[in-house]
Amino acid sequence: MNSIPPPRGIILFAHGSRDPLWCLPMEAVAQRVTKIAPDTTTACAYLELMQPSLPTCAADMVASGVQAITIIPMFLGVGKHAREDLPVIIASLKASHPAVTFTLQPAIGENERVLDLLAQIAVC
Repeated sequence: MNSIPPPRGIILFAHGSRDPLWCLPMEAVAQRVTKIAPDTTTACAYLELMQPSLPTCAADMVASGVQAITIIPMFLGVGKHAREDLPVIIASLKASHPAVTFTLQPAIGENERVLDLLAQIAVC
């Protein structure tokens, strides 16, 4: 008997900016994720200066029935925000939504495929 997987969400988590155009690349990635995984709820969330925040975005997904959320830090470098702030936010999310599975992926800057692609772009 086939079981239906629980509703899943992906949150692309970025720093944020005062410039409203700054988020366009994040939104473009979210649109591509939606094309690749149309059954997955996909959204962007921001640490500061933009909305929604990660807790708000996660709460909206949970309210819509999402039961498993993967968070992808859209940071090239792993600085204070990714190393110190994000784990605190994730712990708070887990405490606020104990029935939801939260998975934190490494920052995109730690992904070998991203580094290879950036090197290829630099050479071209």
